Amino acid sequence: MKSKALIFAAAVVLTAACCNKTTPALLTTEVPVRPAGQENVIGLTAEPLDTVHIGVVGLGMRGGSAVKRLTFVPGAEIVALCDVEPDRVNASQASLARLGKPAATGYTGSEDAWKALCEQEDVDLVYICTDWLHHAPIALYAMEHGKHVAIEVPAALDLDEIWALINTSERTRRHCMMLENCVYDFFEMTTLEMARQGVFGEVIHGEGSYQHNLDPFWDAYWNNWRLDYNQKHRGDVYPTHGIGPVCQVLNIHRGDRMKTLVAMDTAPFNGPKIVENHTGAPCTDFQNGDQTCTLIRTEKGKTMLIEHDVMTPRPYSRMYQIVGTDGYAAKYPVGQYCLREYPEGQVDATTISDEKVYRDAELQELQAGYRSTILTPELEALAKEVGGHGGMDFIMDYRLVYCLHNGLPLDMDVYDLAEWCCIAPLSKLSLENGNLPVEVPDFTRGAWDVLDGFSYAL
Repeated sequence: MKSKALIFAAAVVLTAACCNKTTPALLTTEVPVRPAGQENVIGLTAEPLDTVHIGVVGLGMRGGSAVKRLTFVPGAEIVALCDVEPDRVNASQASLARLGKPAATGYTGSEDAWKALCEQEDVDLVYICTDWLHHAPIALYAMEHGKHVAIEVPAALDLDEIWALINTSERTRRHCMMLENCVYDFFEMTTLEMARQGVFGEVIHGEGSYQHNLDPFWDAYWNNWRLDYNQKHRGDVYPTHGIGPVCQVLNIHRGDRMKTLVAMDTAPFNGPKIVENHTGAPCTDFQNGDQTCTLIRTEKGKTMLIEHDVMTPRPYSRMYQIVGTDGYAAKYPVGQYCLREYPEGQVDATTISDEKVYRDAELQELQAGYRSTILTPELEALAKEVGGHGGMDFIMDYRLVYCLHNGLPLDMDVYDLAEWCCIAPLSKLSLENGNLPVEVPDFTRGAWDVLDGFSYAL
């Protein structure tokens, strides 16, 4: 039997693309053979659940907010709560009580108290909001105990964790979804629907990022885990907010796949200063650059640009730009669409007028004609009332519970999780090898073109 290191580790293999010595080398990682008896989970469905009984692990900023939101989701019931800090469990119990909900079983007092929650018989879904290092271990344990899992971003930190989550989901036939809320933002959902209807022509390029000055937040992370992770790891360590919506528009593993990436970063100019300011100790080794850029090419010749910056005072942005043969969409810094405009009555396209830019009222009028198929007026109103980043968090929770309740495929599967999380280890691989291109593994192991375009289960 091959060792875990041989099967899962990102072992670097330098292979010449052709005999021409000027051709850059390509870094590859091994795609492990699917274990005997397993099948892919493309379009996975599970038994419908009359009520989705949820256990929430990690009750800090994200988990505490999730507890409150989930109480408003039809068909959801929180039956278990877990955090290493007892006061956080008590605070979430108080939230349930204020909202007229029954108390949940509480687990606390140790860093592995979550195991008992995963073993609780009536838990259907384990909703994981811990620090990043615990995401994959909890999810793996939960699936082994028959639970579906929903994991905060990033769900996995390296290729070992990614392949383990894939193999466990395939073997147990349990859903394994990453809680990527940004795909449910109203602008992104509308733009996705416009792309599906061909408004932009053929989409050929997308951009996304996480540009967020975290200076006000570093001290809020338990045991300084987030700053510590940035100090120890190079690469785009938090790519999913930027790449998720772009991958949906580009139909990644639904007719296309990411094939190659290359990354570049700046030196860590601010990182060491931030460590010194927050710990009082000198910092001589900080791995993550202030700015990281990753460029990706797909099997069908399309491209993506993904950026990460949590160290500088630039304005918040997820970039989100979509470029098509006949149109363009951008959310930051100003929401706008730009479409080709053909003169009235023009039969052939030999002459084309200037493009039409839609902003403000014209943008809203255009968007009104392309509502997402999942966004009913009632759901939109409830999402805005309950909140969570303007309502997108609630829509994410609602769709997760809705699909489990009705036995439908989830909007995001374990391969989305893998593709969006792999940017972290693969960008690191490129950076540490002189910015060489890296081959992106086919996490579906051959099933990337089984589906024809992204769609929601209704």
